[in-house]
Amino acid sequence: MRYWLMKSEPADCAIDDLVALPNHTVGWFGVRNYQARNFMRDLMQVGDLAFFYHSSCPHPGIAGVVRICRKAYPDPTQFDPASRYYDSKSQPEAPRWLQVDVKLVRKTRLLELAELRAAPELANMRVLARGNRLSITPVTLDEWRFITGTMMGLEGHEFQ
Repeated sequence: MRYWLMKSEPADCAIDDLVALPNHTVGWFGVRNYQARNFMRDLMQVGDLAFFYHSSCPHPGIAGVVRICRKAYPDPTQFDPASRYYDSKSQPEAPRWLQVDVKLVRKTRLLELAELRAAPELANMRVLARGNRLSITPVTLDEWRFITGTMMGLEGHEFQ
């Protein structure tokens, strides 16, 4: 199993939007960075866990935990001229952009960016690196355990 941090702008999809969905499942659309796409395509597996991170908002931070529930497949927004994620160079027979589906595991208290930055145990966390703009980043097992255990108080939680 791998662990991830996946950023979403709350205007596109917030943790509360996922909570409100009947099956608590959503396609993680709009990824337009090749490295993030490659993480989804090459490394993400059904069953992997991810932190749901609110970005580009007044209070960025981790807002919950999701599970990958469908392997990468073509992101339909790349073919929709009305979408802000439209890519005129991407074709259905050779799509450039992918998405995975995620299922809500649990909404958590918001762990704001400043709180994450203040933890010496997270000094090397990729999302906290200067200049990092990736919408999907790997999370180490130690980082996962520290955040879920020490910061969220969910130590020993199996994330069923």
